[in-house]
Amino acid sequence: MSTPEQYDAIVIGSGEAGKWMAWTLGAQGQRVIALEDKRIGGACPNVACLPSKNLVHSAKVASFFQRGPEFGIVPGDWHVDMAGVNARRQRLVDHNVQVHLANFAKSHSEIVMGFGRFVAERTIEVALNAGGTRTLRSDRIFLATGSRATIEPIPGLTESKPLTHIEALELTVLPEHLIIVGGGFVGLEFAQAMRRFGARVTVVERNPSLAHQEDPDVVEGLQQLFHDDGIEVIADAEISRVEGLSGTSVSLYLQLPSGKTVLQGSHLLVATGRTPNTQNMGLEVVGIKTTPAGHIQVNDRLETTAPGVWAMGDCAGSPHFTHISYDDFRTVRDNLGGANRTTAGRQVPFCAFIDPELAHVGLRESEAKRQGIPYRLTKVSMQSNLRASTISETRGFIKALVSSDDRILGFTAFGADVGELLPVVQLAMSANLPYTAIRSLIVTHPTISEGLVTLFSAVPSLTPNTPAPGGH
Repeated sequence: MSTPEQYDAIVIGSGEAGKWMAWTLGAQGQRVIALEDKRIGGACPNVACLPSKNLVHSAKVASFFQRGPEFGIVPGDWHVDMAGVNARRQRLVDHNVQVHLANFAKSHSEIVMGFGRFVAERTIEVALNAGGTRTLRSDRIFLATGSRATIEPIPGLTESKPLTHIEALELTVLPEHLIIVGGGFVGLEFAQAMRRFGARVTVVERNPSLAHQEDPDVVEGLQQLFHDDGIEVIADAEISRVEGLSGTSVSLYLQLPSGKTVLQGSHLLVATGRTPNTQNMGLEVVGIKTTPAGHIQVNDRLETTAPGVWAMGDCAGSPHFTHISYDDFRTVRDNLGGANRTTAGRQVPFCAFIDPELAHVGLRESEAKRQGIPYRLTKVSMQSNLRASTISETRGFIKALVSSDDRILGFTAFGADVGELLPVVQLAMSANLPYTAIRSLIVTHPTISEGLVTLFSAVPSLTPNTPAPGGH
């Protein structure tokens, strides 16, 4: 082994948590090196959050063309050019990469393309993408290697060369019939976008419904949305084998409650979850333990079982959201500076960018019932929102769970632009403010945000007895 190059910090992975750690420490004057074996900036700016929302918005524009008469617009001769859709996405990605390179340069943190693995305590060997190796040493090593799409061991699935979210974003030809395996939100975003572009779309889900972990009213709303969009959903489906080649012709052999059937399509997209990128990293060499699912084992300060090594983001088993990876970085950064931050009990908001959006933070109704937590339910339809009426987007609802002492326990919204409502509710929840703090706001008219005042003005009064779980 060559004599190691000494650094103040080594960061493996340049995704959300990793890049911010490198930029922050580098800007402090520390000698920092970040290792990235695939894409500078990680998944979010290259193949996940931002490019996928770019695609979703292009599909939204296509839907406006389809709905032209509704807005008094006379329809003309138009069509979707997938090459143009892809070119718009690529311009965004190229810009993102340049922004990241500029930030590495500005912070004086080094970025190297290659795969890093432990070869000894506090020592990393890098297999450079361009060839050759480097050996690095540091007393502080940060792992932020992310995750990848799971390809399940179904006979014939790997051989069919299915699309993942990465390849689906790069399509320049519209699939004739896209089969999507997985009814979670990645699959649902792609299903709706591709349908709006003009493809026939079928979603195959092993569970009884789409987004099966959500509350029944959310599930019902999603299923009605997909029905109205002309997306076929096959639930309670077990795939026994796959034949053919995605992009040409592919067949899924399904076992349904009603019996066996064969589903044929032109393209196959797999969206059944994520696998952490923790393999072949030499973790066992330095005593870094992993969970049965392959995530790096960490405590609530994101410290691994090896001294001087932290793990952040997807690879550490944190909720798979970019904003959570960023909070992981903040937790570790602050603790390095002497704070005592933990990930225990933190808020985990999310927004699914189907159209209309689904946003959530805190307790779901089904969770409150299961845990026996008393609550009052307030719920209003998006039809009561005057801004939603002006833009002809009245599908959905917003609802909240309120405790007996007037705290907001959970919030769910299914409607146009409702992701933008989350911060107000989150602030009230994190500050332990009563729901009346939002109810009393003077909110600009007409905005979607006015719905919050309507919602919290409809909270049921307390009865003489403490409300039972699910009680209104």
